[in-house]
Amino acid sequence: MPSQITSLFNIKYPIIQAGMIWASGWKLASAVSNAGGLGLIGAGSMYPTVLREHIQQCKAATDKPFGVNIPLMYPDIEELIKIIIEEKVPIVFTSAGNPKTWTAYLKEQGIKVVHVVSSSKFAKKAEEAGCDAVVAEGFEAGGHNGREETTSMVLIPIVSEAVSIPVIAAGGIATGKQMLAAMVLGASAVQVGSRFVCTPEASSHIAFKEAILKAQEGDTLLSMKKLMPVRLLKNHFFEEIKEAELRGATEEELQKILGRARAKKGMFEGDLEEGELEIGQVSALIKNIKPAAEVVKEIWNDYQSTLMRLQIKGL
Repeated sequence: MPSQITSLFNIKYPIIQAGMIWASGWKLASAVSNAGGLGLIGAGSMYPTVLREHIQQCKAATDKPFGVNIPLMYPDIEELIKIIIEEKVPIVFTSAGNPKTWTAYLKEQGIKVVHVVSSSKFAKKAEEAGCDAVVAEGFEAGGHNGREETTSMVLIPIVSEAVSIPVIAAGGIATGKQMLAAMVLGASAVQVGSRFVCTPEASSHIAFKEAILKAQEGDTLLSMKKLMPVRLLKNHFFEEIKEAELRGATEEELQKILGRARAKKGMFEGDLEEGELEIGQVSALIKNIKPAAEVVKEIWNDYQSTLMRLQIKGL
């Protein structure tokens, strides 16, 4: 089924794998792209030299389009941008910053640019900056989140009405049924993060993946709102932050508790108590680890069969 996004990126299915820190390296990105979706390398946890290696490995592993996700607040972003241009990466997703800073420059290099937003206000700014599309990421999403706390069911139609460029829905999407709901609300594609963490190709630690499989409703909550809101699985580190927030800790105190490399400790090294475990609410629906290609196929088949059932019922 062609859509604005499949045409824009030259992909088979309107399914995009989110660029997640410590989870989405070249193995996951290339597997998703080979399966007909769009794979993204998550540059947020990579040194520039590491990013170059992942891009080169991804190009060797797939002849399909893939992209790189860059948090605009990354300290060495100029170096990342340089590498992306030198390696001729065709698609860049940006997040956590002002899209106006780099969009025009990237587009001058022939790169398609998509920006992640959490409100219609920022969606309009992304469109004004020249972005080719936006990702409307709802409050359910894992990792760093919008301060507005707007859920996907509300955010997707609001953003779809606010901009004329294609909208990619994200946050709380792991099944074809959820994908269909997003498309009905105005999205041209979906971006899936948490479901792809539980694949063999994801570079996240197996202990983290197994913790996700055990997650139930309410096991993730938004934390660190004074710093940068992030959705986490509950553990000792989460409780320590929660206690500090309840007693009115300052940003400096919270930053001290957070320390350095906390996300790497949890998601990449598998420390389930002292690490930062970023994952979405939809983790409560994830019950197995399966190859990325099977995840793409499962989501697409579920989408198609659900749509067909509704059509048969005359809905």
